[in-house]
Amino acid sequence: MSGCMAEAVARVPAAYAEIRGTDKYPKINGLVYFFDVYGGTIVMAEIYRLPDKHTRNMGKFFGFHICEESICTGDEPGPLAYTSTHFSPEFAQHPQHLGDLTILLSTQGIAWLEVYTGRFFPEQVIGRTVEIHEHPDDFITHPHGNAGERIACGEIKEWGDQLSVYLWPIEN
Repeated sequence: MSGCMAEAVARVPAAYAEIRGTDKYPKINGLVYFFDVYGGTIVMAEIYRLPDKHTRNMGKFFGFHICEESICTGDEPGPLAYTSTHFSPEFAQHPQHLGDLTILLSTQGIAWLEVYTGRFFPEQVIGRTVEIHEHPDDFITHPHGNAGERIACGEIKEWGDQLSVYLWPIEN
């Protein structure tokens, strides 16, 4: 790991999101951290209980995005419908949304991801949401990459003295 990346991981994140599943997938949980580094952000995600049992050890891919809105809500036909579109201040098309992230790969319901992006800084996404879709993003179809149903979401908050958030949750 390069010096800049190692330094970022050695300190506390600038922001975080506690991921929770929808009513259809209530057991999904996890944390996403946003580390401020030179030129961008390191995004680290640790997600548990994703629905991939039918794939055995081959795993399953899930869409993973930052959204414009600040709350993880919706209505009966779309439990996360109010998360709106992907974060894109310039109203870009897919895959140029600033909130387009890499795809999550789970194995036995667990996904871990670390990615560096120069598309945004943590302070730009605080107050927005991060969501997980049932299928991978195709990075073509507008607005959600044909990623299917939204199955989990978390509100991105500034890091502080949180008592409920740990750097590495032990629940799995």
